[in-house]
Amino acid sequence: MSTSNTLGLKKIYSGKVRDLYEIDDKRMLMVATDRLSAFDVILAEPIPEKGKILTAISNFWFDKLAGLIPNHFTGDRVEDVVPAEQLPLVEGRAVVAKRLKPVAVEAIVRGYIVGSGWKEYQQSGTVCGIQLPAGLKEAAKLPQPIFTPSTKAAVGDHDENISFEQCEAIIGAELAAKVRDVSIALYSAAVEYAATRGIIIADTKFEFGLDENGTLTLMDEVLTPDSSRFWPADSYREGSNPPSFDKQFVRDWLNSTGWNKEPPAPALPEEIARKTADKYREALTRLTA
Repeated sequence: MSTSNTLGLKKIYSGKVRDLYEIDDKRMLMVATDRLSAFDVILAEPIPEKGKILTAISNFWFDKLAGLIPNHFTGDRVEDVVPAEQLPLVEGRAVVAKRLKPVAVEAIVRGYIVGSGWKEYQQSGTVCGIQLPAGLKEAAKLPQPIFTPSTKAAVGDHDENISFEQCEAIIGAELAAKVRDVSIALYSAAVEYAATRGIIIADTKFEFGLDENGTLTLMDEVLTPDSSRFWPADSYREGSNPPSFDKQFVRDWLNSTGWNKEPPAPALPEEIARKTADKYREALTRLTA
């Protein structure tokens, strides 16, 4: 399922992966499609069952981390708001969520140095302006997790890493500190659990909103292979980027084609799509079995 516009509800927004539908002024239906975004470009080919896998992983983490921060769940069931004849379209891939005012930054936490952080570190010894110890190798564990926010770009645009000071300028110093502290707490709790399942969470992205009372609320998705870098602990070696349970597999294939990261993306071979789905499914099984 790559689109979901036949539900009889008014569509509010279509994101890189999720479609949002209005239920009333306080609630919406959030549907995870099988679309895949890589380098901020939506690929034409869906990943089989990806939306269901992402929803199951997110629901697992929302439940596990509920003691740390309120989340977007209303307590309503999907079958209570979607007509019975349309239910098969969204079964397993939809949730009823609160309508929140989004916090205008992406909350990224890094526990290991890899990806864009590694590139910056090699040039300047910093990640998002944060000075790190000299001599770190690729994929090294950081002394402690760091909060490295980014802008929240519109679909088709690229998110940009920003400093904490820029984050404060965008959302205010008090909210920025709250987002930073709760993001690191969420990441640390997830890392501790994932380690018991043989998974290293190298980094992750959280999204937050404010409810009608101004309460900071965790929303959208949590600790999925779309928003995180999961590594199998048994193949982790400092100095090289381990194989991962996430869309890095697709990114690597796209990089091998010489693509310039501008739309449209190259057509994804069926075998790459299938292997990507297998990696997502393995992450779900490891975390929740």
